[in-house]
Parts: sequence; structure tokens; C-alpha cells
Amino acid sequence: MNKIKALILLPPEDEDARYFHDLISLDPELHERVELIFARSEEAAAYINQVEVVVCGNLSDDLLAEAPVLRWIMFWSAGMDGKARPGLLERNISLTNASGVHGPNIAEHVLAWMLMFNRRMDFHYKMQIEGKWRREPETNRREASELTDKTLGIVGLGRIGEALAKRAKAFDMRVVATKRDLNSRYEGNDIDELIPMSKLPELLSQSDHLCIALPYTPLTHHLFNEDMLGHCKTGSFLYNIARGKIIDESALIQALKSGKLAGVGLDVFEQEPLQAESELWTLPNVLITPHTAGLTPLYFKRTAELFTANLKRYINKAPLANLYSVDKGY
Repeated sequence: MNKIKALILLPPEDEDARYFHDLISLDPELHERVELIFARSEEAAAYINQVEVVVCGNLSDDLLAEAPVLRWIMFWSAGMDGKARPGLLERNISLTNASGVHGPNIAEHVLAWMLMFNRRMDFHYKMQIEGKWRREPETNRREASELTDKTLGIVGLGRIGEALAKRAKAFDMRVVATKRDLNSRYEGNDIDELIPMSKLPELLSQSDHLCIALPYTPLTHHLFNEDMLGHCKTGSFLYNIARGKIIDESALIQALKSGKLAGVGLDVFEQEPLQAESELWTLPNVLITPHTAGLTPLYFKRTAELFTANLKRYINKAPLANLYSVDKGY
């Protein structure tokens, strides 16, 4: 029986490669049926013509043209924007992502922002750096508060959203969320109210804290424009860990200046790196991280687990998990 050749674009000596090697080696079925090939990205051309499966961050059109037997690509990112290109779709190659890898770490990232704003750590840390003993800012006299009984709105209840909801409930928060498919759940943890995307303004109007966790598609481009941000509860906080282009940044800046939003936490931006001249750098009620919410030492461990589970489905001709949908755009 010919083995399925799977190319994983990680150096063979990399610690992260070991997760894939160990999981495949310990599974009798996969060990017998699959041959793993590890290589650096610049070495991919030497193997691409013989592999049926590729695990990578992205795959160039040049490499795709040299891959006659390629049947499945697993991208180790969750977002698929810019990756499901026409050349791939025309080949009917199965495309899957690593949705589920980011749940715990990004949920903690958002929760860190929530706690910083709620306990005024943004202000206190600034005073520490300046060596000042001051309990309250001279302007923007927002007092320290609690998350208890506050409402968290999650726009896009996927795996990240569910991980955040689970942690928010531990702080006695009320959680409301939107989801494209209301019947599709992952962990199934308690959500106080789950509403369709068509009622997004209703969710915004009742949320003290709001997290955007949507995939980026043509339908979500600038979804949060001036009109949509106008539905936000006055004095609420907004966090974006999805894609920068989901928010119209000029409208966001105006919502911050007007006091409509009390603060925002941003990990993603319309243009990355964020331009040096952007007002977001200097507004006092903005917390910025440089697209790092997804970083975790467990990243490739979880990716390898997702890949191994999907590899068993692939071998047994079962539907793949996290399969890209042309209709949905993710």
C-alpha cells in the first residue's frame, strides 16, 4: 500500500515539528498510512511534486503549479482571507484552517484588556512609568469598576468567542452573542442570549464590552462603520482581534473622541504595521498590541492535534473539519 505523503513546512529539527511527528507515530493507523516530510519553506519545491497533503502558512502559485497530486492543504492560521485564491479553488483542492487553535490565548488577551480598562490599569501603568502617585486622571474621570453583572457582546460566536464567553461567565458577566448559524456550536457553554447577525444593532446597544471575532469577508468589510458604531452603548468598550478591515478606523477614532466608546483594545488594523501617524497611537483610551493575540507556546501542539484528527477523516474519506466554504468565504 502506497503511503500518503504529507509535507509540513517546518524544519525537521524544529521543536514544533515534533508534535506532528509524535502524534502520527503513536497512532497505528496513521503511522502505517502516512509518510511525513518536514522542510523549510525554501525547500518546498524539492518535495511539492510528490505530496498529496501540505500543512503550511501559505502556498505560492508557483508551488501550486508544481503540485500535480496535491489534494488537501491545511493552513495553520484561522483566517482564510488571501489564501483561498482562484487557482486553488479551480483545482478543487480541499482547504482547511486551524480554527480552534486560538481560543484560549485570544480569549485571555481580550479578558486582559477588559480587566485593564475596568480597573483603570491603563492609567495606573502610565503613572507608574512617569513615577507619579495619582489615583485618578485629571480628565476622563472614569472610575474603576467591576465586570460583575456587566454585559459582554460577542460578534461572531466561533471557537474564540466561546472560549471568551466561558471565561466571562467566571466573572459573573451576562453574555450575548451573534452567529451566522445559530444551530452550530462547539463547546456549547452557557450563553444568555444568542441572536442572528440581522439583530447586531440590538446586541451593540446592550453591551458594556464588545468583542469582534468575525471572519473577514466582503460582507464584513467595514461592517463597523459610523452608522453601526452609532448603535453602541454610550461609554462601552470595544475589542477587535479579528481583522482590521472589519472596522472603519476613521469612524472608530471619532467614536472614541466623542465619548461614544470609552475605550478600545486593538490587535489588528486596516493597514499593518499601524502607520506612525495614526491617531490611535496617541488617544488615551486605546490599548494596542501588534497582531500578537494569537501567539501561544501551544500553537503548533494544537495545530498538530487538529491536523491528526482531520488526517484520520481524510484517510477514511469522511468530511474534513474546518473546511473552507466558497459560499461563506471562510
